[in-house]
Amino acid sequence: MTVHLARDMERLHNDLLHMCAQVEEMIKEAVDLLDEPSVEQAQQLSERDDEIDRWDVKLEEDCLKVLALHQPVAIDLRRITTVLKVTAELERIADLAVNIAERAAGLLEGPRIEVPPKLDEMAKIAVEMMHDAIQSYVAMDAERAWQVIRRDDQVDVLNRAIIDELRETMKRSPDLVDPCLHLFSAGRHVERVADHATNIAEDVIYLVKGEIVRHQPTMR
Repeated sequence: MTVHLARDMERLHNDLLHMCAQVEEMIKEAVDLLDEPSVEQAQQLSERDDEIDRWDVKLEEDCLKVLALHQPVAIDLRRITTVLKVTAELERIADLAVNIAERAAGLLEGPRIEVPPKLDEMAKIAVEMMHDAIQSYVAMDAERAWQVIRRDDQVDVLNRAIIDELRETMKRSPDLVDPCLHLFSAGRHVERVADHATNIAEDVIYLVKGEIVRHQPTMR
C-alpha cells in the first residue's frame, strides 16, 4: 500500500466511525422516545438526519475518488466496498430513527397506551445489534459479526408477538386503534434497524474473510 493510499484509507475509516457514532446515538434516542415521547426531540432528530445525509454523500464521493486514484486491490478494495455498503446502511438506520421518533410523538395525540414490554425488549436488542455490528467492523471481528446475524431471528420472533398483541388490543379497545397503529409502525421500524445491523455484520464478514454470506444459514 502506498503512503497516499494509506492516508486516504485512514481518512475513510475515521469518517465512517464518526458517522457510526452519530447514527448509533440517534437510534438510541429514538427508541427511548417510545417510553417518553417528545415532538421537539423528534424534530431535532429529523434535523440531525440531514447531517447524516451529507456524510452519506461525502463518504461515497471519497470512496469513488480513492478507487479512481489508487485502483486498490485485495483487502483494500474490500474495505472500500465495505465502507460504501456500511455508509448506505447507516443512512437508512438514521431515517428509521426519525420514523421511530415520529411514531412515538404520534402517541401524544390520542388515548394513553402502555408500550408493550416486548417492543422495549426488541428495541434494546436492535440497538445492541447495531452497536455490536459497528464494533465488529472496528475490531475486524468476523465472529462478533456472526453473533449479530444470529440475533436477528430473535427480533423477528418478538416482532410477530408484538403484532399479535397489538391486534388483540385493537379488538378489545377500539379507542386505542390509532395509538396501536403508531406502535405497530414503530415496531416495524425497529425490526428494520435489526435488519440493517445484520447487513452491516454481513459486510464485515466479507471484509475480513472475503466471503459473501448473504442468504446463507446463520448457524455457525
